[in-house]
Amino acid sequence: MSLTASAHVATANPARYITRLCKHFAHRVPVNYDEHQGRIEFDLGLGLLRAEGDGLTLAVESQGTEGLERLKDIVGSHFVRVAWQEELTLEWR
Repeated sequence: MSLTASAHVATANPARYITRLCKHFAHRVPVNYDEHQGRIEFDLGLGLLRAEGDGLTLAVESQGTEGLERLKDIVGSHFVRVAWQEELTLEWR
């Protein structure tokens, strides 16, 4: 069974962040994305991005707690880097 965590960020530009994050990771791991969703396939598990009416939901899935925490760090830190124009913070649930 996979463990999951997600964070929602209020932004008017979810498609821009999906594209930026997926293009960033595409140099290292398989990605698949459009303006509504993104899927990033890490060795540790998945990063899933989804545009919503009021922003962007980021989710991570992994088989273990350690992998989940590592994915939260990886996806979260890279998101903050690509979203530097807006001061956005992630609160994982």
